[in-house]
Amino acid sequence: MQLTLRQQLTQFAHLLQSALFPAVEEEIGPLGITSKRLISTLSLIPLARFVPVARGWMGRPQKDRLAIARAFVAKAVYDFPDTRDLLDRLRQDAQLRSICGWQYARQIPHESTFSRAFAEFAQMQLPQFVHQALIRETQQHRLIGHIARDSTDIEVREAATPKQEPPQPQSQPRPRSKGGKPRRPRKAGDPPTRLERQRNMALEQMLRELPCYCSYSAKKSRAGHKQYWRGYKLHLDVADGQIPISAVLTAAHVHDSQAAIPLSTMTQQRVTALYEVMDAAYDAQEIMEHVRSQGRVPIIDPKPFGWGRRKSVIVCNYPRQLSWAEQDRYRERTMVERVNARLKDEFGGRHVRVRGAAKVMAHLMFGILALCADQLPRLVESG
Repeated sequence: MQLTLRQQLTQFAHLLQSALFPAVEEEIGPLGITSKRLISTLSLIPLARFVPVARGWMGRPQKDRLAIARAFVAKAVYDFPDTRDLLDRLRQDAQLRSICGWQYARQIPHESTFSRAFAEFAQMQLPQFVHQALIRETQQHRLIGHIARDSTDIEVREAATPKQEPPQPQSQPRPRSKGGKPRRPRKAGDPPTRLERQRNMALEQMLRELPCYCSYSAKKSRAGHKQYWRGYKLHLDVADGQIPISAVLTAAHVHDSQAAIPLSTMTQQRVTALYEVMDAAYDAQEIMEHVRSQGRVPIIDPKPFGWGRRKSVIVCNYPRQLSWAEQDRYRERTMVERVNARLKDEFGGRHVRVRGAAKVMAHLMFGILALCADQLPRLVESG
């Protein structure tokens, strides 16, 4: 008989409290709250399945990559600002050292070894594969009500690269607005937009076309002031229960709508959902048609009337409005904002010290892994 997700999580929590924690405390002493969170995280994620093993090779034996991967998960759980703080804590804290897999302080690799191992993990996309396996194992047989989609800014410490948009498939330039005036209506001879091209692309092609490098961007605060930052933008799909399902990293200047179709396609391959909830930045007819073609219902806040030409209308001159039922479901969108806040405040999202899109994504995905493992047991409590 196949157990439901609720039964599996209940059984997992029971084993943690009755068997695993007492056995670990007997070996390394009483456990704190953060140590228990780290042990439950490492027990839940299938990390050892994807870490490469270097046994049998010629030359000097390689340092234990599985222990180093556990240490990077611990860095996200403990919210250490950089790797040096992690190494200092590992040398001083015998309990944390034992949980990661080292018995003595002299066994901990040098900081340069940690850097090389992290570069390997980023190149092979280790945390992305582990997260994908975790989602499929725990959410595949669950019917998800809402998928909330949004992005958040990721500030980094690296030089910005000038915008390098990919060449358009046709030689004719795209019409652009000048002097703050609205863009002219599209004509039959205009080249297709990125959203139109994405409708006929595979997921890998869509991800390759999205710009992914350090750039500048700006956004308006609730008070109406512009806030500038340098770095990247993380786009997330979050399911009910605040479980991150899919993640895409782009350059900071990329508009939120450009990552909507790739995220929707990625989420479709992993889970079964009913509704996709998005704010007004995703108000485009191509996004709505793509979501409907995959068997889900899009709930997108209409753009405020008064600037430019609306992208989605039901009848000419009558802008689209959300019904009272859609407005009620639209309130679920705030869960993605809570996930973004937790990722930054508790799991290292504000402490990005690496450079390059691959390493930045790996750093963020270790935090998303820890956040997922922390949120999954709460599904039992929420019922």
